[in-house]
Amino acid sequence: MPKANLSELAKNWPSPFVARTEISKFTGGMISPGYLSNLDSQGAGPERIKVGGKVVYPVHSLIHWLEQRSTTE
Repeated sequence: MPKANLSELAKNWPSPFVARTEISKFTGGMISPGYLSNLDSQGAGPERIKVGGKVVYPVHSLIHWLEQRSTTE
């Protein structure tokens, strides 16, 4: 199956990073912060950066990770 093109998600995002707490807003509700936290603890989440107690994801890596996990039908 072909992969989805989710690059549109980045067009209106004001930063090169997405905080884990903002993941639902970034994805339009497709992914929750708790789900992403669980995947991160299993080593199955996208590339992440930890700054103090906050986790952020580079937009380009996050979109690539989402595209690899999605398909179009």
